[in-house]
Amino acid sequence: MEEQVKLFGAFPSPFSYRIIWALKHKNISYEYIEEDLSNKSQHLLTYNPIYKMIPILLHGGKPIVESTIILEYIEETWPQNPLFPKDPYEKAKARFWIKFGEDKNSEFYQIFHKIGEEQVKATENAKKILKTIEEQGLGDKKFFSGDTIGLIDIAFGWLAFWLEVIQEAAGVKVYEPNNFPHLQSWINNFKQVAIIKENIPNRDAMLDYFKHRREIIVAI
Repeated sequence: MEEQVKLFGAFPSPFSYRIIWALKHKNISYEYIEEDLSNKSQHLLTYNPIYKMIPILLHGGKPIVESTIILEYIEETWPQNPLFPKDPYEKAKARFWIKFGEDKNSEFYQIFHKIGEEQVKATENAKKILKTIEEQGLGDKKFFSGDTIGLIDIAFGWLAFWLEVIQEAAGVKVYEPNNFPHLQSWINNFKQVAIIKENIPNRDAMLDYFKHRREIIVAI
């Protein structure tokens, strides 16, 4: 008997969708539990008592937290349809770029959380990070690790959907396709992967959510 898999997530968290994409890629059946982060459930507080955040993967009653750690757990637990390269060096490079993305996420979100001159500076910084990702990480490859989708693509997947919405809600332009041709090609390829295009949040609902959040930030 297979051990039960549950995913605690929240709309419109890109970190939740990372896990959804990985589970779908591996053909793993799971139960999804939507959390209200303004009124966190006792389950969430019990399973992630340190950070008290989603996503949480519950496998056989055991909780795993932090999205990149969950991704590696999924890869190691269900080796079918591998998302990491087999070669140790290529795997190490994949881990580097996933960590790079995690280290820079907060800098991207400054475009949303800052106003005025600070937002202008954050926008320019985000453009530099995108250029580094494009030139040093992606290059002219179809996907980050080659011809098939991998964990780096899933980790950076938010760039394909969330960045456009966030920058619209924040009233800035970080990403313009003509300035990042390789990234745009990757986005087009990523969006055509079946498990991705079948499992994405509604754009209008996302935009409403982030516009509302932005209004609160500006009003403070």
